[in-house]
Amino acid sequence: MTALTPPAPGAPHLTRWLIRLHRPALLFWTAVVVTVSGVLLWLGGPLADASAAAWRAYDACQASACRYDQAAILRYKDVYTYTTYAVLAAPFLVAAWAGAALTGREVETGTARLAWTQSTSPLRWFASRLALPAAVVTAGTGLLVLLHHLAWSAGRGRIDTLESWYDPPTFYANGPVVVALALAGLVAGALAGLLRRGSLPALAAALGFTGLLWYGVQQAMPHLWTKATAVTGLPPTGGGLGVDEGIVTATGAHVSNLTCGNSETDDCLALYDKFDAVGWYRDYHPASHYWPLQLTATALVLALTALLTLLAFRLLHRETGLRTGRST
Repeated sequence: MTALTPPAPGAPHLTRWLIRLHRPALLFWTAVVVTVSGVLLWLGGPLADASAAAWRAYDACQASACRYDQAAILRYKDVYTYTTYAVLAAPFLVAAWAGAALTGREVETGTARLAWTQSTSPLRWFASRLALPAAVVTAGTGLLVLLHHLAWSAGRGRIDTLESWYDPPTFYANGPVVVALALAGLVAGALAGLLRRGSLPALAAALGFTGLLWYGVQQAMPHLWTKATAVTGLPPTGGGLGVDEGIVTATGAHVSNLTCGNSETDDCLALYDKFDAVGWYRDYHPASHYWPLQLTATALVLALTALLTLLAFRLLHRETGLRTGRST
C-alpha cells in the first residue's frame, strides 16, 4: 500500500505523481504521435512528389501503352487513407484511456480516497488529473491535425485522386474540431471514471459518449453556417459540402430529398415530369465556408467540454462533501 500512496500535497508533487503513475500511457501516446507525424511528413513530401510525377506522366500519355509509376499513385492513396483514420481515431483513444485509467482505476482501487484523506483535496486531485493530460492531448492532437492539413495541401492541384476538402474524413482530419473532440473525450472519460467506479464500465461510457458526440457534430456541422444555393439544369452538378438538394418545379418550389440524385434513368425522368421539374437546386457550403464551419463546431464542442468539466467538479464536491458531513 505504501507504493500506492501519493506524495505530499503541492502542484509539482501532484504532477510528478501523475507522470509516474501514467508513464506507460504517456510513452505510448508519444510513440503514436511521433509515428503518425513521421508518416504524415513522408506523405506530404516524398510520397506526394512521387504520386504527382506519376500523374503528370499519366496525363501526358497519348499512346495506348504508356509507362507511369502506378505503384506511387496507389501507395500515396493507401497511406493517405490510413493516416487520415489514425488522426480521426485520436479522440477515441484519449477517451478510452481517460475512462479506464485516468480516474476510474484510482477510484476503483481506493487510491483516490486515500489521497483525499491524506495528501490533497478531492477537487485539487481531480484538477491535477485534467490539467497535464489536457495539455498533452492538445499538443499531440493539434500537431497531427496540422501535419495532416499540410500533407493534404501538398497534393492539392497535383494529384488527381486527392480527396476533396469536403470529403468527410478529410474535412474533419484537417481541422481543429478533432482537437476539441479529443478534449471532450478526455473530460468525459475522467467523469465516467468518477461515476462508474470501474475501469471497464468507465471505458465503455467514455467511448459511447465520444461516438455520440462525433455523430452529433457531423449532423450539426452543415447547419452551423449560412448555406449557399445553386440552381442548375437537370441533372444536377456541383461540388462543396452538401446540405440539401432536390428539384425546382415550374412554380419555383423546391422539392427535396429525392432518391434519384443525378440519375437519368427512365423512372427518374418520369419522376421529374411528374413534378414538372425545370431545374435542380443544391444547398451547399463552398470552400470559403470551411473555416467558419470548423471554428464554430470547435467552439461548441469546447463549450460542452467546459460544461462537463464544471459538472464533474460539482459532482465530486457534492459527493465528497456529503461523505465528510456524514463522517462528522
